[in-house]
Amino acid sequence: MVIKGKATSLDIAHMAGVSQPTVSRALRGSPMVNADTRRRILEIARQLNYKVDKNASSLRCQQSGTLALLFFEDPTPDDSLINPFFHSMLGSITRACALKGQDLLVSFQQLSSDWHADFEDSNKADGIILLGYGDYHQSVERLRRLVEQGTHFVRWGAALPGQPGVSVGSDNFQGGFDITAHLLDQGRRRIAFLGHASSHYPEFQERYRGHAQALRARGLEPEPGLQHDAITTEESGHAACAALLAGGQRFDAVCAASDLIAIGALRALREHGLRIPQDVAVTGFDDIPLAASVSPALTTVQQDTKLAGHLLVEKLLALIAGAPVDSQSIAVRLAVRESSRI
Repeated sequence: MVIKGKATSLDIAHMAGVSQPTVSRALRGSPMVNADTRRRILEIARQLNYKVDKNASSLRCQQSGTLALLFFEDPTPDDSLINPFFHSMLGSITRACALKGQDLLVSFQQLSSDWHADFEDSNKADGIILLGYGDYHQSVERLRRLVEQGTHFVRWGAALPGQPGVSVGSDNFQGGFDITAHLLDQGRRRIAFLGHASSHYPEFQERYRGHAQALRARGLEPEPGLQHDAITTEESGHAACAALLAGGQRFDAVCAASDLIAIGALRALREHGLRIPQDVAVTGFDDIPLAASVSPALTTVQQDTKLAGHLLVEKLLALIAGAPVDSQSIAVRLAVRESSRI
């Protein structure tokens, strides 16, 4: 087939043996087109050097071709106020949007602000990805409002019974179980857990449930006195570990609900003259870049941020296209380093 001038979606449709609407759906990543057909269409588009006219496409579809990513502030020692774990999530979401031909609007929000305002009605974005939401009990009503006003959104977090909307998150229970089993395999028996263990923080609660189950599987009961609340900051981890030490609690390992909490605990243990891991083993959760750089390097639970970004974008686009979408849990794996092994 010889094409004069600029290739169009009708040219692609003719060469692929499909309709022009099917080509349009395939080019915008709609799940309504099967994988083989989409690959064939994308290959033909590449051969023809076809470029989507985003303005025309947006006018036809009444869509902006833009997704919004909402960050929420976290207490941090610098001015970023962004949890370091979310830096890698930002990169993976940006790449996933580029692969789907979507622009990405990044918005930084305070948890106290009116962040549930409708981005879609203002034509800023066709849907929203939420990273972080603070206390779940305080945020759930705003999530319900997003559902009621018909906003397309997905959030990074634990899948919960009866939750508003769709979520993508790691298998926090398995991560908590596996990291505790590792500590038990190293001969540790009195393991402190630093992090909230209530439904206000569902991800931490699931990590604690996995931790407790791993103990029970070895004939040990979790001790309430060895659990201390902490949020995801170094200062909170330092304060929680220092409080346990000051209270005379005996423990030979720390299972922290995040890497930042674990790094704070490392400092508190050193200040008390304890050696890591000889006296106390320490583990975290997230595998932020700093985890491999601290001394000793931190054993932790790795979350698959590349897959997470892909799924968040894919599921949001499916919601925008009107397809049924379910929440999903992503497998985790251990990164064993010097902080937990002698």
